[in-house]
Amino acid sequence: MDALPGRAAAALARVDVPWPARWDELASVVAELSAVVRAGSGERVARELAEVLVAAAQGGAQRAALAGLVDRVLDLHAVACAAEPSVDGPGLAAWLLWLQTGFADPPEVRLAAYASSLGEDGLAFYRARAVERFERLPVIGFGATGRYDRERWALLRVMEELAEHTGDVDLQVLVLSRDLSSGWHYLQVATVLRDAGRSAEAVSWVERGLAATGGRGAATRLVDLGVDECLRAGWARRAVRLRQRAFLAHPVWEGYVRLREVASAWGDWPAVREEVLGRLAEGAGDVLRRVVQAEVDAVGGGPVPEWLRRWSERVTAGPER
Repeated sequence: MDALPGRAAAALARVDVPWPARWDELASVVAELSAVVRAGSGERVARELAEVLVAAAQGGAQRAALAGLVDRVLDLHAVACAAEPSVDGPGLAAWLLWLQTGFADPPEVRLAAYASSLGEDGLAFYRARAVERFERLPVIGFGATGRYDRERWALLRVMEELAEHTGDVDLQVLVLSRDLSSGWHYLQVATVLRDAGRSAEAVSWVERGLAATGGRGAATRLVDLGVDECLRAGWARRAVRLRQRAFLAHPVWEGYVRLREVASAWGDWPAVREEVLGRLAEGAGDVLRRVVQAEVDAVGGGPVPEWLRRWSERVTAGPER
């Protein structure tokens, strides 16, 4: 072990020495590392020192203080890597992944600081290994309580940083879709895809979310997003189907109004209206009566359309025997 990591390890091992004195020694070691890095070397020393400090920070009383030193050493290590004439990109990627996933309380790595040293090959290696491990994690299904153990938390942090660094939408979707325990998680995925201009995939996730939630939770927001994307893409009938599906899953007056607005705008309302009123007549009698009465009130004393007269008579007569 080099002199600086060795001094740090010795200071950490001296449990008989008060922490302030040991802290001063550790701070001195990091300051000397900074001078070494400024001189144009120090990659290996910084790497070994980071390993010593990360190992010492696991569950100890001085964890927070040591975490600050680790961040500083990693910043210096990134600078040292950038100064090296030939860094093994895949090797560096493997070490960074190990550092973030090999400890119970791992440090955070900022990929942007290592971008030039990793290069295309190193970043590709990092991504492939991270994705391979992350994809093995089980998906948390709707209504389930996910078990976020050490590995899951560590890999989640790695993938979030990777997705942010690369700006890759597919990585963002992969990260979000590993936890589908509520409708809000489906909404997050659909929102990311919508913002990326991938309307077809966004609507597909809306439909998956609605099937999972059964009209509960985030269903209203899901439908709103799906309808907006359908209309933007010119898929009018699909927008109507989304509103119709949402209304029948949770038949309330507000849902009827929204369905009417969309279907009327695209000329499908008469057929859709007959279908949903017929479905209401099979079970949601109170909602049917409210809908019919509201439609009658909207006529305002004018001529009552034949369809409305028929449904009004049916509602007044009550259920058939």
